[in-house]
Amino acid sequence: MRRTLTVAAAAAALLVSAGPLPVAEAGGAAPVAAGRWGAHEAESFWTPERMASARPLPPGPPGRRAAAPRDAVAPEPPANSLAPWGPWDPGAPVPIAPVAPAPPPPPLRPDEPGEPGEAGVPEEPVRPVDPEPDPDAAPSPSVTPTAPRPKPTPTPTPTPTPTPVTLPAPAPVRPALPRIPAAGPGVGQDFGGLPVVGRMFLVKGGGSYFCTASVVASPGRNLIISAAHCLTGADTQQVAFVPQYTRAKPRPFGIFPVLRTAAGRSKIWIDQRYRTQGVNRAAALDVAFAQVGPGPKGFRVQDVVGGNRLVTGAGYAHARATLIGHPSTAARPRLCVNRTTKYTSTDSRIPGSFLRIACTGYPGGTSGGPFLLRLDGRTGTGDVVGVIGGWKTGGDRPDVSYSSYFGADIRKLYEKAVAGAKAP
Repeated sequence: MRRTLTVAAAAAALLVSAGPLPVAEAGGAAPVAAGRWGAHEAESFWTPERMASARPLPPGPPGRRAAAPRDAVAPEPPANSLAPWGPWDPGAPVPIAPVAPAPPPPPLRPDEPGEPGEAGVPEEPVRPVDPEPDPDAAPSPSVTPTAPRPKPTPTPTPTPTPTPVTLPAPAPVRPALPRIPAAGPGVGQDFGGLPVVGRMFLVKGGGSYFCTASVVASPGRNLIISAAHCLTGADTQQVAFVPQYTRAKPRPFGIFPVLRTAAGRSKIWIDQRYRTQGVNRAAALDVAFAQVGPGPKGFRVQDVVGGNRLVTGAGYAHARATLIGHPSTAARPRLCVNRTTKYTSTDSRIPGSFLRIACTGYPGGTSGGPFLLRLDGRTGTGDVVGVIGGWKTGGDRPDVSYSSYFGADIRKLYEKAVAGAKAP
């Protein structure tokens, strides 16, 4: 395995096929009670030191990279063979300073600006003051100096007691975006990351691990998307999402816990066929959604960092797709731009067709990283059409990545997650 070596009818109306949405008890720490897993518990558990020591998931069943011999894999095209176009122009310059605070954007359009804020209170007008006499000035010869008349004492006016006003909590400030690197097609580069993408930490089988995940726009503004193979297993616990994680700044926007049910199970949606048939037979369904709770300051994740729009039925061939993941070998995330093509498996044990992209330097830890179309350099969000996973859980070579196709099955799974993750 390459990557882990390392709604109900109302919601259905929000989805447009072939188009965008309108918008462990382990690991060396004391167990956390089933009903107590919020942002503060996640902060206490996932310390910067533990996050830095987390590893990609260990090798799994046969068919993943650890068990698949390299010579058993069909030859892959070189990175540049999938990209006949020239170097990518990221478009408009990315702002360096944070934008002004604004109310949360509409649920289905996370990249739209909010309403303008209230006007400031005008200053109290300044009253004129009688000029002071100049002591050095000589008296006028035609005027006899007289004693100044006393000013009348003003009648005091009672000051009304102000009515207490409870101000709402300020809206979160949208983060400044790092400059998106421009490189040749298929060339992966480490960069400062995007707030909408981050590491997803979890405990499984007594160890601390991570994959990549990203925020997907939803009515509840509380869903993330990743690969199903990262989240399968009843022992998957202490799951939390950290936007734009880097080793230098491990929690720049806080930590968002994946919520639990009353029975203590993480609120994760994976197609049941993936659970029963396994990572190879059901590789075309290697997608998971998870509900995250508010961060330490009480804000929902999509209100803080925005969200990518889910796109289904968009086909396999895209001229320019952006791939983002968190490699196990790097202290920062990695970005690459290239075209995608359709790959149909000839291995009867791993049936299906998948998106394929040639991008250098995506080893373990990048599982669940998003395939993004129309990435906006101003908002740092785009349309998500895939996540690293699928064929051999994303492929068995670090320079070619795969994704399950986002069709009707993934749309239904999203609808189920939206129904189950309604905001309280």
